[in-house]
Amino acid sequence: MLWVKAFHIVFVASWFAGLFYLPRIFVNLAMVQPQSIAERERLLLMARKLFRFTTLIAVVALLLGLWLWLGYGIGRGSGWMHAKLLVVLLAVGYHHGCGVLLRRFAAGGNRRSHLWYRWFNEVPVVLLTAAVVLAVVKPF
Repeated sequence: MLWVKAFHIVFVASWFAGLFYLPRIFVNLAMVQPQSIAERERLLLMARKLFRFTTLIAVVALLLGLWLWLGYGIGRGSGWMHAKLLVVLLAVGYHHGCGVLLRRFAAGGNRRSHLWYRWFNEVPVVLLTAAVVLAVVKPF
């Protein structure tokens, strides 16, 4: 079980590293001047590759978490685990939202400012903090 837990932590940390960085690319994309086609394409390429890689990492993190929950019964029936599962669902939703935003950028349909993306970039910090506090402290 400890090996599964260790790899779950590594993959969750890696997934969130991608969720921290992808919106930073969105900040830069939102700031690109319309005539800077090469810069825009380079940033889009980076964002696409990061999103694909982060998605694969997220799948592994989620499968390992499911293994811990169902296979070893960690947190089964606990209030903290229900709250953590809600945080996980929010993180998956955020990840999906990043994909939607990336497709909008690729289609040239971004309507948000770089300031909005700077705030959007703070969401995974809150989600990761909540997940770690719930898993470690188990407040209820």
